[in-house]
Amino acid sequence: MPQMMPLNWLMLFLFFSTLLIMFNVMNFYSSFNKTSSLIPSKKMTTTLIWKW
Repeated sequence: MPQMMPLNWLMLFLFFSTLLIMFNVMNFYSSFNKTSSLIPSKKMTTTLIWKW
């Protein structure tokens, strides 16, 4: 069986890279933050004191 051309390797890399990026983007935008919509927003009443 002959070896694949380097151009084919490049095309495979680009194909799977775009597939991975599209999969990650779809997963990122398909999830909704349901906890923030259920809990009413509260103002932060306490001040943060940093102890270094």
